[in-house]
Amino acid sequence: MKEKSHVEDIDRSIYDFRDEEKDAYRINAGLTPEIVEKLSKEKHDPAWMELFRLQSLQIYNQMPVPDWGPSIEGLNMDQIVTYVRPNTKMQAKWSDVPEDIKNTFERLGIPEAERKSLAGVGAQYDSELVYHNVREEVAAQGVVYTDMESALNGEYADMVRKHFMKLVKPNDHKFAALHGAVWSGGSFVYVPKGVSVEIPLQSYFRLNAPGAGQFEHTLIIVDEGADLHFIEGCSAPKYNVANLHAGCVELFVGKNARLRYSTIENWSKNMYNLNTKRALVEEGGTIEWVSGSFGSHVSYLYPMSILKGKGAKMEFTGITFAGKGQNLDTGAKVVHSAPDTSSYMNTRSISKDGGISTFRSSVVVTKEAKNAKSAVSCQSLMLDSISRSDTIPAMDIRTKDANIGHEAKIGSISDEAVFYLMSRGMSEEDARACIVSGFADNVSKELPLEYAVEMNNLIRLEMKGSIG
Repeated sequence: MKEKSHVEDIDRSIYDFRDEEKDAYRINAGLTPEIVEKLSKEKHDPAWMELFRLQSLQIYNQMPVPDWGPSIEGLNMDQIVTYVRPNTKMQAKWSDVPEDIKNTFERLGIPEAERKSLAGVGAQYDSELVYHNVREEVAAQGVVYTDMESALNGEYADMVRKHFMKLVKPNDHKFAALHGAVWSGGSFVYVPKGVSVEIPLQSYFRLNAPGAGQFEHTLIIVDEGADLHFIEGCSAPKYNVANLHAGCVELFVGKNARLRYSTIENWSKNMYNLNTKRALVEEGGTIEWVSGSFGSHVSYLYPMSILKGKGAKMEFTGITFAGKGQNLDTGAKVVHSAPDTSSYMNTRSISKDGGISTFRSSVVVTKEAKNAKSAVSCQSLMLDSISRSDTIPAMDIRTKDANIGHEAKIGSISDEAVFYLMSRGMSEEDARACIVSGFADNVSKELPLEYAVEMNNLIRLEMKGSIG
């Protein structure tokens, strides 16, 4: 393989292909009560969900647009299509999925990943799941993995109603309210008490339609003593009109349970990624986040963990790559509301070609959280003089009986380090590439998904050559 002579942006050729539009149904652009009611009827919602949608729309109309982060002036909701149904029903057999959609996911590596290393797969195309399958041995353990609509209208309807948007409420912020009004698709997972799912479950979200939004809802309940690794991947081809992603993830981690939630997000650079993720962790439970943010024009993404029970734990590992035309505002939040809870955030961000990377962290320790421990470590590397990186930590500590630490490093590649490596026999290009690769390695090695190999190669291997 020929060595590269400069730092490339992520090779998006695997993601930027697009299919001819053959939607079976596309709702009108814009956001009105009539559009929400029509969407609700298309989804065959129960009465309570239709009312919930309309109430969320009212909240959306009353709430201001966030003004503290990157500008989203280029996003015009009057031009966003909130629901696009592909020309197929959900299939349980891969061979039954239409050829054009199947080819899309084949090129992204979904079936191969399923065959090799996954316990179950859900594949969403635009606003609906088109494929869903769970291994028999996993289903035999009582594990439920299905699409949200089936869960909403099936035997788990009461469980869905009890948990749906109880962690992320519509009045949290404007785009949570938008999600409550127009959500569609997504996954429902329930892992019974004491069950350990040995191999991961995965959902993949592909947005093909230009000028559309994707609003999938993921609801995962891991019962007492259970264990699960869930993987989420997202991508979209590039268009010259704005696309919107405003999904929602709600995670409920039971007593002494463990959930690892991994995300690879590689949206195209016309995407506004305004996603909301939140976990509630009971006594002795553990939530682990692994987050890779590589795409989108603008991102607002801060997974939040509420450590509700004694001894609950949270770990967040994240990496962000902001290239030309990207303003990625990412980070994590944690609330310690019980004794002996602990949290650790470890992030890396890389910016180049004028890209802007901002890390925001929020650590809240209530007066009840005696003996809480929290450590935040964020490191940023700028590869040229026109890029930018900022760190904005916030800490609200209400008890003296806590151990809290924060470390932030922002810088460029050290000439002294380059000189040292050159003195050991490396070329300047190899020295610079080695430094960048080493900077990201402890985070990038956590990223799963075989179809994300190109991203991993970028971070760990392909930063070869002159920088700056």
